[in-house]
Amino acid sequence: MVREEAWNLLTEYNQEAFHLEHAQVMEQTMKYFAEKLGYGEEAEFWGIVGLLHDLDFEKYPKEHCIKSQEIMREHGVDEKIIRAAASHGYGITVDIKPEHEMEKILYATDELTGLIGAVAIMRPSKSVQDLELKSVKKKFKTKSFAAGCSRDVIEQGAEMLGWELDDLIARTIEALRTFRD
Repeated sequence: MVREEAWNLLTEYNQEAFHLEHAQVMEQTMKYFAEKLGYGEEAEFWGIVGLLHDLDFEKYPKEHCIKSQEIMREHGVDEKIIRAAASHGYGITVDIKPEHEMEKILYATDELTGLIGAVAIMRPSKSVQDLELKSVKKKFKTKSFAAGCSRDVIEQGAEMLGWELDDLIARTIEALRTFRD
């Protein structure tokens, strides 16, 4: 599957600007980590997984990570993409445990990119370019802030990767700086 095919599939099931933007944020975040972690030759694949990870969320939120597998299979999507995308719902809607480093990155950064984006919007610059780790950590501790971003999932993701939480947050901020204001 190439990016254009993934985008066409995504937009068949998603029209809301928020969901399309989040998909693109995850695409770029995944590509960034592929390059940084030595999987540069797989960066496009990682990006497609990021782009499609929430394929079913807009239309089927109660079947998230379940319905997407069905949709992708109907469209002939590679099983590696299907598994990887679905794994970010581990322990929530599916029992597909993230095993590959790419799956762990998706699991760990999906909620975190939302939290970081919410913190950035609150800043005078409304940008991640001048965002500091301490600002994200402060808001991380405030459970009512960006309450839809699961701190438990973020912490579990860091643990799966064998990274300190601060390291995961800092690296994800760096990823977002490469393509966001």
